[in-house]
Amino acid sequence: MAQAAVRTPAGRRVVGEAARLLQVPTQRGPRPVREAGPRGRVTALVVVLVLVLATFAGRLVWVQGIAGPAIAKVALEKRLSSFTVLGQRGQITDAAGVPLATSVERYDISVNQRTITKYRSTGGTGAPDGAAGVAARLAPVLGANPAELGGELAGSSTFRYVAKGVLPEVARSVQALRIDGVMVEKVADRVYPKGTLAGNIVGFVNADGKGLQGLEYTLNSRLTGTAGSETYERGAGGQAIPGGYSTGTPAVAGQSARLTILSDLQWKAQEAADAQKAATGADSATVVVEDVATGALYAVADSGSIDPNKPGAGAADALSRAVSDAFEPGSTGKVITMAALLESGLTTPTSQLSVPYEYTAPNGQAFHDAEQHGVEQWTTTGILAQSSNAGTVMIGQQLTKDQRYSYLTKFGLGTPTGVELPGETAGILHPADQWDGRTQYTVLFGQGLSVNALQATNVYATVANGGVRPQPHLIAGWTGPDGTYTPTPGAAGVRVVSPQTAQTLLTMLGSVVNDGTGTSAAVPGYQVAGKTGTAQDMQTGGITASFIGVVPADAPRLVVGVFVQNPKTSIYGGVVAAPVFSDVAGFALSELGVAPSGSKPSLFPTTW
Repeated sequence: MAQAAVRTPAGRRVVGEAARLLQVPTQRGPRPVREAGPRGRVTALVVVLVLVLATFAGRLVWVQGIAGPAIAKVALEKRLSSFTVLGQRGQITDAAGVPLATSVERYDISVNQRTITKYRSTGGTGAPDGAAGVAARLAPVLGANPAELGGELAGSSTFRYVAKGVLPEVARSVQALRIDGVMVEKVADRVYPKGTLAGNIVGFVNADGKGLQGLEYTLNSRLTGTAGSETYERGAGGQAIPGGYSTGTPAVAGQSARLTILSDLQWKAQEAADAQKAATGADSATVVVEDVATGALYAVADSGSIDPNKPGAGAADALSRAVSDAFEPGSTGKVITMAALLESGLTTPTSQLSVPYEYTAPNGQAFHDAEQHGVEQWTTTGILAQSSNAGTVMIGQQLTKDQRYSYLTKFGLGTPTGVELPGETAGILHPADQWDGRTQYTVLFGQGLSVNALQATNVYATVANGGVRPQPHLIAGWTGPDGTYTPTPGAAGVRVVSPQTAQTLLTMLGSVVNDGTGTSAAVPGYQVAGKTGTAQDMQTGGITASFIGVVPADAPRLVVGVFVQNPKTSIYGGVVAAPVFSDVAGFALSELGVAPSGSKPSLFPTTW
């Protein structure tokens, strides 16, 4: 067997046991690490890339496939702006369609003060940031003081108005600044182009556009538009993204009311009321012009009418006194007593009576006329023409208390007319069984009860309308958002007395103007029938002087009522109210193109 042999470092060959002892260990140690070659590095990069792509792919699948709709929805919502689109309030116009109340485009400017504090100026070195910087840019556009505006912009509120009701061109200039935190909101501002004309009829709205007084109040639900909404996708500057998401519900404008009011005649009536109030030192004056056949009110004028554009302190007196004030009608109420007597066959226009200055009723109550006189030989027509209280009681006492009350209610006393104005009083008419020993007679000549000016005027419209009581109204019709006009259906009248009684009364009333207490009410070229009145004002303790008349009396078209409260120059309706009637009625007849009367009236005798 061959022996193992090794060589020493010196080169000698050794065999056998010595070689074994000298043998260098031959066991293996760890293999040295070899550097990877190009092939290995590529493999590693591929693996890493695959892992990254797989991660992104998974994320992409998650974002687009699974969570995509939800994420897109959140992102879209962050880019959306929503706002309310106001439904424009309907107009109120006169009979010719001329606006008395309308809405115009205006804008409110508001700010988010917290956003304003983050503003950074782009105006160069030294330009202020924050509220001061925004104020420096915004103030010139709004016409404001920069220092004062800066004070309004500073704070922590997320919403504060800095300007209201600015014009569209101002709003566009504000938007062009594109300042984060400054917002522009479209609103509708209510304006009244005719100012005080029919101010107490039209009324006004509050800051939110809701009717507070007059027709603005009573017609509010129909005038108010229905709000819409708009949502759009905005860019970084707040502008709408062309072709972006956009949706909304269109706003619907309110209906527009066309009144029966004739603006020129309303102006004349107001001018006459204001002038007579000043001339007589009265507390107030009211003029009502009504169409006898339809009840359409062509003018309802109160002295001192408010300007709805700036009601201010006058808002407290904004109710139309034509419907809100109650007063005793006085002698104008005698026409109801005469109507009841004629209709009941208890007298005729030519019945003859000897009338003293003072008459004592069966229960001992005494009644006298306004002026001293001896025993007068008057017909029933003469008693009405001379406005005799004593004579009215003498013939009126033939009516039972129930008859008296019945005719008063038939002519509309004690009940509101139902005209479309707020605050109408029903007046006062107590039941007949509550009348005391004096009231049962005073109601015969217009005392012991009260009316408003419209009720009193409508009594004469009833006579002029052949005995049928018309329904006074101010609304001629409505125009819808689509421009379609619909007339308001006329209300059916109420028969009060026969046509024969009404015509007889109208002829009797002609004597009042021809040779009675109302001669100052004459209108040249036209027949006039009417009645004067003087009575105590139940609210103030003063005097109500009035005249209510019909023109032309031979072919009734209009009834005009004039009421002067507490005049200082005279207490008689024939002196302070009748001339106003003549002035307004003459203007109205000319304005409406009513032809003059063709003949002089044929009247009943007033004496015997």
